[in-house]
Amino acid sequence: MKFLDQAKVYIRSGDGGAGAVSFRREKFIEFGGPDGGDGGRGGDVWVEAVNGLNTLIDFRYQQHFKAATGMHGMGRNRTGAGGASVTLKVPVGTQVFEEDDETLIVDLTTEGQRFRLAAGGNGGFGNTHFKSSTNQAPNWANPGLEGEEKTIWLRLKLIADAGLVGLPNAGKSTFLATCTRARPKIANYPFTTLHPNLGVATVDGREFILADIPGLIEGAHEGTGLGDRFLGHVERTRVLLHLVSAQEENVGKAYKTVKNELEAYGGGLTDKPEVVALSQIDILDEDELKKKAKELEKACGQKPLLLSAITNVGMLDALRALRDEIVRFGTEEREGD
Repeated sequence: MKFLDQAKVYIRSGDGGAGAVSFRREKFIEFGGPDGGDGGRGGDVWVEAVNGLNTLIDFRYQQHFKAATGMHGMGRNRTGAGGASVTLKVPVGTQVFEEDDETLIVDLTTEGQRFRLAAGGNGGFGNTHFKSSTNQAPNWANPGLEGEEKTIWLRLKLIADAGLVGLPNAGKSTFLATCTRARPKIANYPFTTLHPNLGVATVDGREFILADIPGLIEGAHEGTGLGDRFLGHVERTRVLLHLVSAQEENVGKAYKTVKNELEAYGGGLTDKPEVVALSQIDILDEDELKKKAKELEKACGQKPLLLSAITNVGMLDALRALRDEIVRFGTEEREGD
């Protein structure tokens, strides 16, 4: 399945049905009278977060959604049927924006959450409503009200507990593949990962969701490389695992490059707890490992973890560090409530 995290969609709710102009025509009833029924209400347009979806690819093939018009009223005071509503089914974590792509309408963060994007038009009154002592036989009725129409943007931000960040080839996909059942593409060239990947990691009986995004390079916030558009997928995470490859000549500079891009992007990413790890250490000898670990510690202000996803060295420590931050975050949330 292809990955798509942004889509532009046109929606229109249904028009209300027109009220009916009708008069009773019954044998043995001396005086008739108006009996036009009301029009039915137009269908609504809803958006709903559902389980089992992790992409907006369906909206590449269908961009127009229109609800049905309400049925017109009929004689004998029969009200027209309401128009069928339309529901846009989206992944959990989808945000809906106005056409300006800035004004947030709704953020769907839980499964089953629904929101009405456009209300259907009310049905018109039949001529029965206009009967009065001075007008016993009104010969007019209301038309139905028009529905709403608008263009909206759907933007997906995956919901994960921990996010992996780093330069291209920092070992993020290998880390994800080693500790989860996810199978991202892994190769020895930059930007092997072209879209975010999710996996469920387990440590000491506790599960949490990991998100791997394409690597960042200097100038990503200005669109360099793949840009920073995928950083939205780690905005919702509770902790970041920042991987710095031992292949980098200057690990301190590599760390600061990604850190600067996170800061330029905003979204509160630099305020999240950060676990820093020197990855791919299996390529270093002991002296070089100590030297680069010390350089990285000086750059990030904390003692980095040392790990190799290939040899499984340090992986358990990294997962436990992420788990501890996730648990601490959950505890703080409960205390805040």
